[in-house]
Amino acid sequence: MKKRSCAAQGEKVAIIKTLRKQGYQLKYLLKAMGMATSTYYFELSKVNLVEERNIQLNEEIQKVFTEHKSYYGVRRIYQELLNRGFVVNHKRVQRLMKVIGSAGMRPKEKYHSYKGQVGKISHNIINRDFSTTAPLQKWTTDVTQFNCSWGKCYLSSI
Repeated sequence: MKKRSCAAQGEKVAIIKTLRKQGYQLKYLLKAMGMATSTYYFELSKVNLVEERNIQLNEEIQKVFTEHKSYYGVRRIYQELLNRGFVVNHKRVQRLMKVIGSAGMRPKEKYHSYKGQVGKISHNIINRDFSTTAPLQKWTTDVTQFNCSWGKCYLSSI
């Protein structure tokens, strides 16, 4: 039957690292954790490599973030890091951005002017009977709004 470990190797290394700072000897800590010395140093080197890589990624993320005036979010920064030659997962970029405290700006919400029924609605006097005996006896109108590149444009047909 296999002996089950209560903590992952990385967690054990972190515990041993903190206890060593308090003055405990390494050989006793390794014996208590049931870990080989070679495993400890292997895991320790992995942790140092990851921390070093995170520092490098943090600097690059900050650089991209400031270059684009804080507009870029996780997806765009991830794509920019790929373009710059970094091999990184989008989840890692998200986690590092959360730690840094940088989040992309959201676009301004568009203005919606429709407020439902506003004003008085006139009675339907014509009842779709547009025939007259003389010109200019019956007039109808409608206003239409167009969104153009320079702004809103209104057309009132009579």
